[in-house]
Amino acid sequence: MGVDYYNILKVNKNATEDDLKKSYRKLAMTWHPDKNPNKEEAEAKFKQISEAYEVLSDPQRRATYDQYGEEGLKDIPPPGSSPNGFNPRNAEDIFAEFFGSSPFGFGSAGAGRSTRFQSDGGGMFGGFGGSDNIFRTYSDGSGASMPKKPPPIETKLPCSLEELYKGSTRKMKISRTVVDANGRLMQESEILTIDVKPGWKKGTKITFTDKGNEQPNQLPADLVFMIDEKPHSVYTRDSNDLFMNYKVSLAEAIGGTTVNLTTLDRRNLSVPVTDIVSPGYELVIAREGMPIAKEPGNRGDLRVKFEVKFPTKLTPEQRAGLKRALGG
Repeated sequence: MGVDYYNILKVNKNATEDDLKKSYRKLAMTWHPDKNPNKEEAEAKFKQISEAYEVLSDPQRRATYDQYGEEGLKDIPPPGSSPNGFNPRNAEDIFAEFFGSSPFGFGSAGAGRSTRFQSDGGGMFGGFGGSDNIFRTYSDGSGASMPKKPPPIETKLPCSLEELYKGSTRKMKISRTVVDANGRLMQESEILTIDVKPGWKKGTKITFTDKGNEQPNQLPADLVFMIDEKPHSVYTRDSNDLFMNYKVSLAEAIGGTTVNLTTLDRRNLSVPVTDIVSPGYELVIAREGMPIAKEPGNRGDLRVKFEVKFPTKLTPEQRAGLKRALGG
């Protein structure tokens, strides 16, 4: 077919008029020569985008193009074309129809519209559960000669240690402000899927490009979710290692014991302790810590710290027996 106008405009062959306008608006703002340091490349892209929009937005030209390809526009010119075939209009003229005579002189943006986040139910997002959390986008208001991209909208994504150990799939419903094909602000909703990988750490960022609010003559913000770790009743995490406290009696500390525990993936472990549990003693269970995200199949260690429960009362006979046994 030669030139693929659908690919240039980043739409499919079933794209509606509104789809074409929305895509052209975004691409033209991105590739306008006035806002790109590489003028030659930007100008070529800008002209391609404008030509693609002009063809696909005209029903007759689009039908001809769909049937005969780019050559058909030359051989079978639609009504109103030049006798020699299709001659696209000046790209700046098309741009001006969308953005006016001063497309980049928007000054400071108006009050930012809110982007709202909701869980998919069941309280799986902690603080997102029953109420909307509002994060505002903004422009720097410098009145520069090109559209600004607001700072990312960042929010925490609380995860349990079990989720970070095994991995999980989280779904987030967002409601954001967008600019329609006629330049009006409207609300739209979307479900975002976040695949939490085993071993991800607190502070890991997941970015959804251009999924924040839109404003006229302003690029949409990015959405960034940052992994946060919920407190666990048994384990704490330090990098790839897990730590836990384990209580033993004085008799067990001296005479030996067995540590019984349940791992984060619900396995039961029994580990014998034959050493004397002296102050500061730590039992290291190799490869039973957190998965290492960058080393699939590998894990950190599980470190068990002991708390020795001393008896509160001893009979004279018990005291004497301990002294004899310990050589005191």
